[in-house]
Amino acid sequence: MSSGSAIRGSRIGSSPMRPDERSEPAPRREVTYWCAAGHEMDVRFAADVAPPETWDCTRCGQPAGLDRANPPGRMRAEPYKSHLAYVKERRSDADGEAILAEALAKVRRRRGE
Repeated sequence: MSSGSAIRGSRIGSSPMRPDERSEPAPRREVTYWCAAGHEMDVRFAADVAPPETWDCTRCGQPAGLDRANPPGRMRAEPYKSHLAYVKERRSDADGEAILAEALAKVRRRRGE
């Protein structure tokens, strides 16, 4: 009588020994993208899917396009904004003062003032 696993070469979570014999990969096509820095990258997509117009360059992170002669321009670097800067974009000074007064009134009521 043998010892060990009843199925030779198996363990929990293992994959088939030779997946190429049991399945066929989905049909694919390779699409080439170019960025403004001149980097070229090949991306594989399913054969029945239309490729996107732009793709992020894997080397520099800039947008890359399908046309080698006219790649998309560089992305504009936005400066860092604090949370307060975003709040000031949405609220006026009068709104801020009203919200502050409401919050202070709640705190004063809680303290019994």
